[in-house]
Amino acid sequence: MIRIGIVGCNHGLLVHLPAFRVDPRSAVVAIAGSDAVRTAAIAQASKIPVAFGNWRELVEDPNVDAVAISTPPRLQPAIAIRALELGKPVFAEKPMAVSLAGAQAMSQAASSSGRANVVNFNFSAIPVWRKAKELLDQGAIGRLRYLAVNWNVENYTTRMRIKNWKSSGADGGGALGNFVSHSLHYLEWMCGPVTGLSARLSGLPDEPAMETNAAISLTLMSGAVGSIVMSCASYCGSGHRLEFYGEDGALSLINPTQDYMRGFELRFARRPAALSLIEVDDPLDRIFPNDGRIAPVARLASNFLDAIEGGQRAVPGFAEGLRVQVLLDAARRANNDTSWVDISPQISG
Repeated sequence: MIRIGIVGCNHGLLVHLPAFRVDPRSAVVAIAGSDAVRTAAIAQASKIPVAFGNWRELVEDPNVDAVAISTPPRLQPAIAIRALELGKPVFAEKPMAVSLAGAQAMSQAASSSGRANVVNFNFSAIPVWRKAKELLDQGAIGRLRYLAVNWNVENYTTRMRIKNWKSSGADGGGALGNFVSHSLHYLEWMCGPVTGLSARLSGLPDEPAMETNAAISLTLMSGAVGSIVMSCASYCGSGHRLEFYGEDGALSLINPTQDYMRGFELRFARRPAALSLIEVDDPLDRIFPNDGRIAPVARLASNFLDAIEGGQRAVPGFAEGLRVQVLLDAARRANNDTSWVDISPQISG
């Protein structure tokens, strides 16, 4: 039995806890939060044996074998590095850190420890997305020419004008860190390395410091070009849409709902046919009707446990997380300098 300690009482409680409980090889034995009294009440209500009022006590508890982190990016490197120093595998959130230096330190600690590590890029664990990648890998649409991501939602942070890391680019979040970090990961996962980009980041007209919009143009090592347009300030937004256009066909993943993880429909066409729906079932998702995030995270949690038991590298791991941080850093520099930034195609950055 692998004993898991969770750092973070919000996303950690709502998503990490039920996700790890899916796999009988693990047991969540501890949770840590910033408020000891509140965390103790949460632990009791959630049937978690031990509660801590700070992350260090949890990480250093000998009864915790592995650590799952669900904190703002600025806190994550210190927690992950200390866990890895103690030889404990780490399941981390995206983005890895506020800065490239923080992500590099985490990656180095993981390499030095040799312990299992995962970053929660959960779109890659949705079955319909995996089917789309399979088709692209098989060359179903021929050589890729152009790809487009359009993601228009209004998140709770923007709607309520909450000033936290999710609305602040300087804290590793904003539209770029909180949302586009996913897009940069899944586009490289599906289509190969990005070799250059330009970016324009902006906020609300009356509160520009709340970063809500990102527009990115990019080139891929394959020769294809693409764009990412994302807004988390779009009331009744059109949802999340990916389109891939190749020499021999087209493929799309479209989710018009406000649920980030479920609702995607995959359509595919090869010349001369029209787009047709490809249905992909997800029985695990049906177990959690109230939260579409849990099933994908449960799959990544199982990959994490596989890596702990088998000693192999889990994917997406800290190498992929560092690569995304390289791309995030490039996007911020491109925005700040109003310039095109060339990027090495190596995944490790």
